[in-house]
Amino acid sequence: MRNLYLVAYDIADPKRLYQVHKRMRGFGDPLQYSVFVCLLSPKELALLYECVDGLIKKTEDRVMVVNLGP
Repeated sequence: MRNLYLVAYDIADPKRLYQVHKRMRGFGDPLQYSVFVCLLSPKELALLYECVDGLIKKTEDRVMVVNLGP
């Protein structure tokens, strides 16, 4: 079953910001440059986490994922 997610991020470095934005376009639709709405299955959500985790610096960047339900 797919759920709707709101994904927002604050990335400190412009190069990483572009890479995260580029990757996020594959998962959902942008509401703003750093805010996306995504309809994802559990496997797609796990892939999103894996992709974003490989791009960010956890000490400098923030990513928030909110489950909005089915």
